[in-house]
Amino acid sequence: MDLSDPTAFSRMYDDHARSVYGAALRILNDSARAQDVVQDVFLRVWRNPSRFDARRGELGSYLRLMARSRALDVYREGQAAGRARDKMQVVATTEEIVRGDDRPSAIVEREEDGSVLRAALKRLPDNQREALVLAYWGGMTADEIAQKSGVPLGTAKSRIRLGMAKLRAEVEPLGLAAAA
Repeated sequence: MDLSDPTAFSRMYDDHARSVYGAALRILNDSARAQDVVQDVFLRVWRNPSRFDARRGELGSYLRLMARSRALDVYREGQAAGRARDKMQVVATTEEIVRGDDRPSAIVEREEDGSVLRAALKRLPDNQREALVLAYWGGMTADEIAQKSGVPLGTAKSRIRLGMAKLRAEVEPLGLAAAA
């Protein structure tokens, strides 16, 4: 079967889309994400039809294996994103730990600075906030963030840079430039 032929591809999609969806749904237990996996699997086949080798096995098995693999990736990404969200919640809601100088004025100043930073962090777009949390609190490199988020390296770097610029723009007028 020549999968680069649109007619053959369409027939292949009609024959296997349900089983690919079922394989993804069993892992994800989420219809929308399972549909995304189906789209991703068939898009990968469309973009590179020569990767399927009929001598190595049946097309249906190949597609279901791709769906299972991609669904596991999506599941793991969701788990990682959940952990990152949990970390962001902690950063955005916890009080700073009192360090060294425990004079009431110093404590109040640190609490105010922390609340301003947490508020500014909450106002960032989700993808920029996640990149900053992973970079600064998670200790991840831009390359690791790109891999975890499934985006190109340049996109991860841009999210970090844009997020930092937005934080700086909000806190500099308040005299918190050193914190940003």
